[in-house]
Amino acid sequence: MRNTEIARIFHSTADLLEIKGDNPFKVRAYQKAAQNIESLTEELSEIALRGELEKISGIGKDLAQKILELLQTKKSGAFEELRLEIPEGLLELIAVPGLGPKKTKLLYDKMGIQTMEALEEAARADRLKDLPGFGAKTEENILAGIELVRRGRERMLLGRALPLAQGIMANLAAMPEVHQISEAGSLRRRRETVRDIDILITSSDPEKVMDAFTSPFQVREVLAKGGTKASVLTSEGMQVDLRVVEPATYGAALAYFTGSKAHNIRLREMANRMGLKVSEYGVFRDKDQVRVAGKTEEEIYRILGLLYIPPELREDRGEIEAALEGRLPHLVELSDIRGDLHCHSRWSDGAHPIREMAEAARKKGYPYVALTDHSQSLGIARGLSPELVEKQIGEIAQVNRQLKGFTILPGTEVDILKDGSLDLPDAILARLSVVVASVHSSFKQNREVITARIIRAMRNPYVTILGHPTGRLLGEREAYDVDLEQVIKAARDTGTFLEVNAYPQRLDLDDIHCKRAKELGVTMAIGTDSHTISQLEQMPFGVAVARRGWLERKNLLNTLNLDDLRECLKTQRKAKKEKEK
Repeated sequence: MRNTEIARIFHSTADLLEIKGDNPFKVRAYQKAAQNIESLTEELSEIALRGELEKISGIGKDLAQKILELLQTKKSGAFEELRLEIPEGLLELIAVPGLGPKKTKLLYDKMGIQTMEALEEAARADRLKDLPGFGAKTEENILAGIELVRRGRERMLLGRALPLAQGIMANLAAMPEVHQISEAGSLRRRRETVRDIDILITSSDPEKVMDAFTSPFQVREVLAKGGTKASVLTSEGMQVDLRVVEPATYGAALAYFTGSKAHNIRLREMANRMGLKVSEYGVFRDKDQVRVAGKTEEEIYRILGLLYIPPELREDRGEIEAALEGRLPHLVELSDIRGDLHCHSRWSDGAHPIREMAEAARKKGYPYVALTDHSQSLGIARGLSPELVEKQIGEIAQVNRQLKGFTILPGTEVDILKDGSLDLPDAILARLSVVVASVHSSFKQNREVITARIIRAMRNPYVTILGHPTGRLLGEREAYDVDLEQVIKAARDTGTFLEVNAYPQRLDLDDIHCKRAKELGVTMAIGTDSHTISQLEQMPFGVAVARRGWLERKNLLNTLNLDDLRECLKTQRKAKKEKEK
């Protein structure tokens, strides 16, 4: 079983235990284990072979045994027993935003509701509002949540789809019969969610490759299999299509199947005006049907008089015009990132001590990392009081003296309170290098109120970065109703940096608003929001959003070296104080 499947079973076990009213510490243990498993960059099967399951944060002897049981039998006895006690449909209901185990149990106990369809029917019939903790607004939220869940089922997060595709491609690329290989489609364009995975190859033995691709080891169902194309459904429920093409047409096929549809239409229109025809088989002259390009993508763009356009930009959002005029951006690369500006430790809700997080960041080649544990009002995350922030600053200073060639920047992820004030006093914030201000409560405020709330926080001279600006969780929670145009303009006017949160379920800001922020001259910062060491590996997802948003190295704060970063932060704070006067 893959990590995602085991994590899903642990999450479901936690939900069923909570419905049952079991020990909350037991529930939390399963939840924490599931979160840590999801963030692993190595398969549990590999870790189990080394006998190192208990080295994973949150995995003790009992949970390690349950993981082994799943790896060996593909079943969990504990989970199966719970499913016999509690109707299976309740797990589906828990996924609806705003419900949770307690309300789900109430719906079942009082009304016998145990399916999404029954819940929707009851909400539309106005039959839920009299239940304790419910109301007319709750019914509206439930209906919106049901729609959100249904949309989420149709697409997979980039953070899940990309590792899945990379694993499949690594297996195929290891075959000597495979000569060229690439993902295509929306995955190659790094869309935040993808419907399916497209893979293109050239091969000297397509039949052998197709046999390997459709082997039961990595697929749940073979949907179709032919000489040059096969489609499978993975154990995660994702459809993967593999196509074998001729080397002479590989570039054309890659461009065609990468898309987007709107981008490809523009290319075809340009080709038609030049007496050419573009297809997945190449570029052909109309007059004699001779193929004049197709082996590489670069030659296709070149024959159309365009600079090569990176896949992330192929959305027909001005990239064709920019390529014609020679003003395509030099997109930021993962190698440009010098540090991570949003990380948590065991001091709040992180899994590791400060030094372990720092050493993991240093192993990635970073010269610095910002430690930004939660502030006091976020009790669920064990947020820090002013006194504890003071103590943490002392520990950071101590660890910094022990480290060589690496610096931990003391910081906080401070809550933006309901009225826009901050959860820590200015006297404490002034002692920190990086202050990420974020909304973690009162998401339902109206547009005018929540926009004003965020902008008030941004005016604070000690706020460095606005964290995950819309608060969305893809497939789980919609963005709050904030006027992002006003927030971006406020970032420009106050000199506040905007975060691109690399956590795959956030990816917030999104690409469209990154591009708008760039147009207004706002600098951004990519942070992984890491709560475990393995989540430091999520930086590529933030970089993908930045690239889709046309961002260059100069548009991002954490592409600076440490000295330049410190000078930039010092200048920002001084400028903000001047504006406050």
